[in-house]
Amino acid sequence: MAAKTSSAQPNLRRWLVRSAKFLAGLFVTVHIYALILFFAPVPGTANMAGRVLQGITIYHSWIDLESVSPHLVTAIIAAEDTRFCEHSGVDVDAIRTALDERERSGRLRGASTLTQQTAKNVFFWNGGGMVRKAGEAWMAVFIDGFWGKRRVLEMYLNVAEWGDGLYGAEAAAHGRFGKPASKLTRFEAARLAAVLPSPNKWRVNPAGPYVRERTATIQARMRVVERDGLAACVFD
Repeated sequence: MAAKTSSAQPNLRRWLVRSAKFLAGLFVTVHIYALILFFAPVPGTANMAGRVLQGITIYHSWIDLESVSPHLVTAIIAAEDTRFCEHSGVDVDAIRTALDERERSGRLRGASTLTQQTAKNVFFWNGGGMVRKAGEAWMAVFIDGFWGKRRVLEMYLNVAEWGDGLYGAEAAAHGRFGKPASKLTRFEAARLAAVLPSPNKWRVNPAGPYVRERTATIQARMRVVERDGLAACVFD
């Protein structure tokens, strides 16, 4: 028995060392990839790969932020993260508010920032629980500091899913409205932003009652974003 125990201990140590080396290598690799993406377009995401494996055709064209209608930039911030220009990747105040709300109502609403959504889309995958959430939060802070706000939003607008295999603002604009992202009107931008939380469930056209109502709400929020300069970090 003693011999078995003594032989098992070196095996456990070797396994732990190998696991630590693997995790350290993965950590470094992800950060090197993030540094590369400061200069280069993202080649693809885990979500895109998952859709391909499901037999869905992917439509994805990279465009610079300057080629996106300002209306869509405003709509995305109005719909997803009005404090985008204020936080450092993770909105601690929003998390506190969500936790307080859960204590009062028993329901936990989302407190994920645009930067966290970008980190999830680019570096991670759907699901994964708290492990993925922790990695997502760390990478959100990292890319917010290294990429800056404009690059984060540019990346988001190029990897966000709009349903039916449409990834990125350019593919979504052509697929839903038959025009480039640079030509989207205020209403069209709000309608695209309205379906983002569940793009494979909610439709741009024909839009159901909830999407129509959410579109109107986002248009109202867009006026607040413009009035209060909540997108200044992107446009300045």
